[in-house]
Amino acid sequence: MEILGWRVFPLFSLVISFLLFYIKTSSKPSNSLCTLLPHDRYWIASRQIVTPQGVISGAVEVKGGNIVSVVKGIYQHGEIIKGHVVDYGNAVVMPGLIDVHAHLDDPGRTEWEGFSSGTKAAAAGGITTLIDMPLNSEPSTVSVETLKLKVEAAEEKIYVDVGFWGGLVPENALNVSALDSLLKAGVLGLKSFMCPSGINDFPMTNSSHIKEGLHVLAKYKRPLLVHAEMQLDSEGYPKENDDINDARLYSTYLRTRPPSMEEAAIRELLEVTKHTRANGSAEGSHLHIVHLSDSRASLKLLKEAKSRGDSITVETCPHYLAFSAEEIQDGDTRFKCSPPIRDAANRENLWGALMEGQIDMLSSDHSPTIPELKLFGEGNFLKAWGGISSLQYVLPVTWSYGKKYGITLNQLASWWSERPAKLAGQELKGAIVSGNHADIVVWEPNAEFELDENHTAYHKNPYLGLYGNKTIRKSFGNFCEGKPCLQRG
Repeated sequence: MEILGWRVFPLFSLVISFLLFYIKTSSKPSNSLCTLLPHDRYWIASRQIVTPQGVISGAVEVKGGNIVSVVKGIYQHGEIIKGHVVDYGNAVVMPGLIDVHAHLDDPGRTEWEGFSSGTKAAAAGGITTLIDMPLNSEPSTVSVETLKLKVEAAEEKIYVDVGFWGGLVPENALNVSALDSLLKAGVLGLKSFMCPSGINDFPMTNSSHIKEGLHVLAKYKRPLLVHAEMQLDSEGYPKENDDINDARLYSTYLRTRPPSMEEAAIRELLEVTKHTRANGSAEGSHLHIVHLSDSRASLKLLKEAKSRGDSITVETCPHYLAFSAEEIQDGDTRFKCSPPIRDAANRENLWGALMEGQIDMLSSDHSPTIPELKLFGEGNFLKAWGGISSLQYVLPVTWSYGKKYGITLNQLASWWSERPAKLAGQELKGAIVSGNHADIVVWEPNAEFELDENHTAYHKNPYLGLYGNKTIRKSFGNFCEGKPCLQRG
C-alpha cells in the first residue's frame, strides 16, 4: 500500500521516497492483523471471480502484492494448489474499487474528513484506491507547494492507495510553466469548475482557461475533469443567498440549479473538445465530466460528441441512481448536493444510460462537512453546505439498487474499477489479470444490513440514515479480527 503515483511519476521522488519508507516500516496503518500477510505467496479461491473475460470459478495467485496467475476450475476438477489458500466459497472476488472523485479535506478541514477516517471508510466499503480532489482542503491543490502539503498530510494516515488531482484555476490556467510543474510533480490530471465552487481559493474557470489547460495536458496524456454547471443570467430561479420563506422545500433548491445549467456548460465544453479529436491541437488530452445529474439534454449532447470522436467520458454517482427529488423531505439537507438529485424519471434515464454505456463510470463525489454547516436543525436548503457523505457505501448501494435493472458483476467492475483505472492512468490496476496489483475486494452479494446508527461507519461525518430507510446489501473486504484491511493483497 502506497501513495498512488510513485511508480508513474518519479520526478516527485524526494517526497515519495520518504512515503515509501514510512509505508514499509510504520506499524500504523497496518496489515499486521491480516492472516494473508505472513505469506508472501498465496491463493484466493472463489466460485465467483470477476475477470475481464467473465466470472469464473477458480483461484488468484498472489505474490509480493501482485497477481501472478488466474486459474479456472479448481472446484470442478479437484486440482490441488500448493501453498496457502484462502477459500471464499461463493463470495464475489473482484478488483478493488477505484474512486476517482473524493474530497478528503486534508489538510486544513480535517474536521470535515481526513486521510485517516476517509481511507478507513474507503477500505470498509471495498475501495482500494481513491483519487483526492484538489478543493475543500485548505489550501487547495493548485501548485507544487500545495501538492507537497497534501502528500505530507497523508503520511502515516492512509489505509488504501491514494492519488491526487490538481486544480485548474484562473491563476495557473494561462501559466504553462506552473501547470507543467504541477503535472511533473505527480498530479494525475486537473480539475476545474465552470461555476462558483464555494471555496474561496478555487475560483471558477471559463472556456479559455479550459482550452489552455487541455493543451498542456495533451503533452502528458492526462485528463481534465470539469464540474459542468454554468449560471445563466436569463434564468429566473432563486439564488442560494435569497431570503425566501420556502427555503426548507427541496423544490426551491432544485430551481436554483436547473438542468439547463448542466446543458449550457456541456454545450460550451464541446466547443473545446473538438480539439481533442485526431489531428486536433489538443490531441492526447481528454475531458471528463464529473457527477452528471441531467440525463436528458446534457446526456444527448455528450452522446453526440462521443460519436464524432471527441475524447470525452462522463461519470455519475450512486446518490443520483438511488434517490429522487420526490422522496426528499422538507428540510432534509443531507440530500443537498450539486448538481442536485433530480426527479424519478431523470433517475430512470440515468440508469438506462449507464446500462447502455453512455455513462462510462461511477464515483462517490464524497463531500462531507460538519453537521453545523449542513444546517440539520434549520433545514435551509439554500444556505446549507452541499455535499453527500457516502464513501463507505457506494458498492452496496450500486449493487442493491442496480439489481432491479439487471446489472452484472462485470458491469460493476467496469464502472468502479476498469474504467476509473484508465481515467487515472493506472495501467496495473482495475482488473484481476496476471501482472496487475493484487488490489482485491471480497464481498457477499446476498448479505444484508440496515444502515442506521448501529452500523459501524468510519466517515468522520457519515450522516447516518441517509440510506437508512432502505435495506442495502453488505460489502466487505478481507476482515481480520473485525477490522477492515483492504490494502494491497
